[in-house]
Amino acid sequence: MKMELDENDKHRRTSQIPLILAIEDNEDNLLIVNYIVDSLNYRFIGEADGNKTLLIAREFQPNLILLDIMLPEANGIDIFHVLRQDSSTKHIPIIAVTALASAEEKQKILDAGFDAYVSKPYMLEDIEEVICRYLN
Repeated sequence: MKMELDENDKHRRTSQIPLILAIEDNEDNLLIVNYIVDSLNYRFIGEADGNKTLLIAREFQPNLILLDIMLPEANGIDIFHVLRQDSSTKHIPIIAVTALASAEEKQKILDAGFDAYVSKPYMLEDIEEVICRYLN
């Protein structure tokens, strides 16, 4: 019985640590974001397949989603709309992360309703700042 209490307590403590979900098809970028999230002592899920975003977000209820806009199998803006239309994920802040750096593209992304925008290539501090802004 004592062991069950310890396991439950461990689960509660772990679940209180913020969780970041990054949807990014570039493995190097996922490693960079994982490094940043780890340095902040947050939990991390990285996924390359944009089609799995809704399923993962529903199951794990991340505190923040970093979403690449240009994915090979799905459009990040379309994924964003699916997340916003789902009652279990519509409350999660979603940050666009993209190489689309023109002023027009940035405005299009923000007009779609994203909470913020980070352009690639980015500095580690850019990702850290946006994570901290939405989780602190």
